[in-house]
Amino acid sequence: MADLIIIAYDNVATAQAARAKLVELQGRYLIELGDAVVAEREADGQVKLHQPVNLTAVGAASGGMWGALIGLLFLNPLLGAAVGAGAGALSGKFTDLGINDQFMKDTAAALPAGGAALCILVRKVTADKVIPEMAHFGGHVLQTSLTKEQEAKLDAALKAG
Repeated sequence: MADLIIIAYDNVATAQAARAKLVELQGRYLIELGDAVVAEREADGQVKLHQPVNLTAVGAASGGMWGALIGLLFLNPLLGAAVGAGAGALSGKFTDLGINDQFMKDTAAALPAGGAALCILVRKVTADKVIPEMAHFGGHVLQTSLTKEQEAKLDAALKAG
């Protein structure tokens, strides 16, 4: 079972640096992430999500490839590629993997202007090694699916960092 953790930071640069550190820790097999998104509340109050993967671009690329292959069957690969890329981009735009986008936007709307939140879906973690690595980024816990005891330990470690 995965755990949801949302940590608030004063600015988007710190949240992105924290996400980069999590990706590095994942490469060292200390954590397994299901999703890691930075939600930024811009100065005008709008919330912008910084996803690790652009699903629209991935959908367009794969749709273009499949469209070209199907187009070859009908002797018009360029038209097939164009139609496939458009359909793939459209399906990628409406695909939501990991944490629900609207949930992250609603949560980040509570941040002050210029603030950011790191929204993490954690599948597995070696907490005694990951938490000290993340503590120096600071921040405070906005919301988790952890037990109250685990949440209190995490929040204390972030505040101490």
